Amino acid sequence: MLAYRLLTEDDTSAFCHKVSEALSKGWQLEGSPTMAFDAARGVMRCAQAVVKDFDGEYSPDMKLGQV
Repeated sequence: MLAYRLLTEDDTSAFCHKVSEALSKGWQLEGSPTMAFDAARGVMRCAQAVVKDFDGEYSPDMKLGQV
């Protein structure tokens, strides 16, 4: 099965750490990162899609961060 996650975070080093952690756990980048301004909070937000192929079946109850 191919699992999909969209990692999001404010534009700080925390975002880079979140993506780096996912990569260290076998996730792969899918597409380009994106940024958008969150006007309500006055901050830039980042997003990066990642995918991971693993043995198992999809369930809406699965915790993708633990795949």
